[in-house]
Amino acid sequence: MPMPQAGEARIITETGLDRRIAEIIEPVLVAMGFKLVRVRLMNQNGLTLQVMAEKNDGTMTVEDCEEVSMAISPALDVEDPVDKAYHLEVSSPGIDRPMVRKSDFERWIGHLLKCETSILIDNRKRFRGKITEVSAEGFTIERDQVAYGEQPLVTVPFNALAEAKLILTDDLIRDALRADKLAKAEAANQNENEEDNDA
Repeated sequence: MPMPQAGEARIITETGLDRRIAEIIEPVLVAMGFKLVRVRLMNQNGLTLQVMAEKNDGTMTVEDCEEVSMAISPALDVEDPVDKAYHLEVSSPGIDRPMVRKSDFERWIGHLLKCETSILIDNRKRFRGKITEVSAEGFTIERDQVAYGEQPLVTVPFNALAEAKLILTDDLIRDALRADKLAKAEAANQNENEEDNDA
C-alpha cells in the first residue's frame, strides 16, 4: 500500500479565511513532519477552528494532536487571521477521511468513496463507488448505484474534483487498522535503529 508522500501538494484546498489559515499553519506542520489534510472554521461551540493533520506515514496519535496544537497556536496568535474568539481542535483525518492528495486515492484503491465534482461528468456531479484505478490526471470508480443507460465505470479528473471522502466499510476499517499497525511497527524499528546508531 503506497504511503503518503512528504511535501505532496493537496488537490483539494480551502477558500477564503480557511485558505488564509492553511497558509499560516501548513509550513509549521511540514517542518514538524506532518501534513495538513483540511482546515475548517465552523460555527460550533461558538467558533471552532478544526485542523485535520497526519504524520507523513499516515498515523496521528493524541500526543501528535497536542504537539500540533501547541506548535500552530503561536503562529495563529501572531498572524491573527480570525477576529473573534475561537476554539482550536486538532484531529486525525479518521478512517472515513477526506481525500485531498493524489496519493490518498492510490493508497485506498479498492475502497468505496463518495465525491462531488465542480463540473458535470456523465450528466452528474455526485458519484459513489469503488476506486479501481488512479492515474496522474484522475481516478476511475466503479459505481455501486447505476441508473439505466449509465456506464458503471466513470473517470473523474483531479482538476474537476470538489470534494471526496472514503465511506466507512468493514474492509476499510480492517485495512486502515492494518496500515496503522504497519506504520507503528516501522516507526518503532526506525527508533531502534537510531538508538543503535547513537550507541
